[in-house]
Amino acid sequence: MNLQDIHSAIQDQTRQQEKRHQDDGDKQCLKDLRETDPRDDKTRIQDTKGGLLRDSYRWILDNDDFQRWRDDSQSQLLWIKGDPGKGKTMLLCGIIDELEKEPDNRLSYFFCQATEARLSNATAVLRGLIYLLVDQQPSLISHVRKKHDHAGKQLFEDGNAWEALSKILTAMLNDPSLDGAILIIDALDECKTNRLQLLDLIAKPSRVKWIVSSRNWQDIEEKLDSAKQKVRLHLELNKDSISKAVDTYIGHKVDQLACDKKYDKETTDAVKTHLTSNADGTFLWVALVCQELADPKIRKRHTLSKLKLFPRGFDSLYDRMIEHIGDSEDASLCKEVLAIASVVYRPITLDELKVLVESLEDLDQDDLEEIVRSCGSFLTLREGVIYFVHQSAKDFLLNKASDQILPSGAAHQHHAIFSRSLEALSETLERDVYELGVPGFPIDQVSPPNPDPLASIQYSCVFWVDHLDDSEPRAKMSDKDLQDAGIVHDFLRNKYLYWLESLSLLRSMSEGVMAVQKLEALV
Repeated sequence: MNLQDIHSAIQDQTRQQEKRHQDDGDKQCLKDLRETDPRDDKTRIQDTKGGLLRDSYRWILDNDDFQRWRDDSQSQLLWIKGDPGKGKTMLLCGIIDELEKEPDNRLSYFFCQATEARLSNATAVLRGLIYLLVDQQPSLISHVRKKHDHAGKQLFEDGNAWEALSKILTAMLNDPSLDGAILIIDALDECKTNRLQLLDLIAKPSRVKWIVSSRNWQDIEEKLDSAKQKVRLHLELNKDSISKAVDTYIGHKVDQLACDKKYDKETTDAVKTHLTSNADGTFLWVALVCQELADPKIRKRHTLSKLKLFPRGFDSLYDRMIEHIGDSEDASLCKEVLAIASVVYRPITLDELKVLVESLEDLDQDDLEEIVRSCGSFLTLREGVIYFVHQSAKDFLLNKASDQILPSGAAHQHHAIFSRSLEALSETLERDVYELGVPGFPIDQVSPPNPDPLASIQYSCVFWVDHLDDSEPRAKMSDKDLQDAGIVHDFLRNKYLYWLESLSLLRSMSEGVMAVQKLEALV
C-alpha cells in the first residue's frame, strides 16, 4: 500500500467517523426536540372520541372555501371556526387523512389541548411542527442543529425557547428543498401561553399553506385579520352540510347502540328521530347522549323514557348530568374526582388520582374505574388515564358548576392537591428508589422496575410546587406552609435530594429547575 492509498483510507475512515458522529448528533437533537409526537396525539384523540367516521367530514372536500384554499396557490391560510361541539377537531383529523393521500404533500400538525399543560402553549406547538417536518425530511435538521449544538436541550425549554424555535421554523419554511408543506394547528383557542405570538407567526406571508381551527374568539379574529391571503370557513354558515354530517353520525352511533343493547327496530328508529330533532347540528351533544344511553345500568325497556330526559344543548345536558351526579350514592366521591380533574395540569392516571383523593385510598382498581365512569359523561377513561370528553366539559365545571364542584374555590382545591402530594412524596421518596446501586447509572439505560414505586406519585413529583403557587400561598391557609419548620421546609430538608433523583428518573429535571425557581419566588 503506497502513501496515496494510506491517505485515502484515512480520509474514508475519518468521513465514516464524522458521519457516525453526525448521525448520533441528529438523533440526540431529535430526541431533545420531541415533546410529543402529534401523530400519537391524533390517534389518541380519535380513539377517545370513538373513531373517525369518513362520512361525517367528507362534506368539506366539496366545500367551495376548502377547494379555493386547496387549489389557489395564493391562498395561504384556511381558518375553520365554529362554536364548541361542532366537530372541528375530528374535521381536521379527516382533512389530514385526505391530504396525506397526496404524495406531494408534506404535512405537519399539532393538536392544542387546554386540559394538558404540555399541549397548551405556543412553544410546544412549534416543537411539534418542527419535529414532524424533520422526521419526514431529515435534511431539515440542519436548521435545528445550528443552535442545538451549542445550547443542547435547553434550547427548547428555557425562557428564550419561543424566539429560538420561531426562527428555526421560519428558516425551515424558507428552505428551497421544502416543497408542498402544509401546517395544521387545531384548537388555537386552547393554546393558553403565547397564543398571540403564534397567531402573528401564522399570519406572516410564507411559502407554505396553513390550516387552523378555533372557536369564534375576538383576539384570534383580530390577529388573523392581518393575514393577506386567507380563506374563512365558518361552520355556522354551513348549517346544511353540518346537519347532514351530524345525521350521518347519529345513524352510526345509534346503530352501534342497537347492536350492543339489542334494540328492536321501533326503539332504534325512535332514538334516531329524537337525536336528529334535538342535536342542533352539534356532534358533542349526540356523543354525550349516546354515551349516557350506553351505560349498562340503563335497560333496553327504559331507553325511550330515559331519552326524553336529555335536554337540548350541551350546557343544559351538562346541568342535568350534574343533577344526576348529585342524586347518586357516590355523589361526594364523584364531585371530588371532578374537582381534581378540573384543576390538574395534565390528565392523570387512576393510580395518581388515588394519591390525590384521600377518600379513594381504600378502593380497588375496579371501584376506581366505576367512580370515574359515574361522573356523568364529563370524563372518559383510556388505558388507565382520565380525560375530559371535551374542553367544554371542563369549562362548564370551572364556570357554571364551580359552586357545586369547587365550593371553597379553585385555590382551596390547589392547596388540597399540594398537601396530599407532599404527604405522598414524603412517604414514598427514598435514596436509590429504583435500586440501581450505582450513583452514576446512565439515565438512558434506566427502566422502571415492576411495580414502579414512582408510578402513583409521578404527577405529584412534577407539579406539587405549581399547585402551591396556584393556591395563593400568601393567603392564610398556606402562608404557614412556607414558614421555617413548615411542611415545605421539612420536605426539602429531609427529601430534597431524593426528590431531585426522582425527577431525573422521570426525565423531568427541567420541570424541577423551574419548580425550584418558583419556590424561591414564593419565599
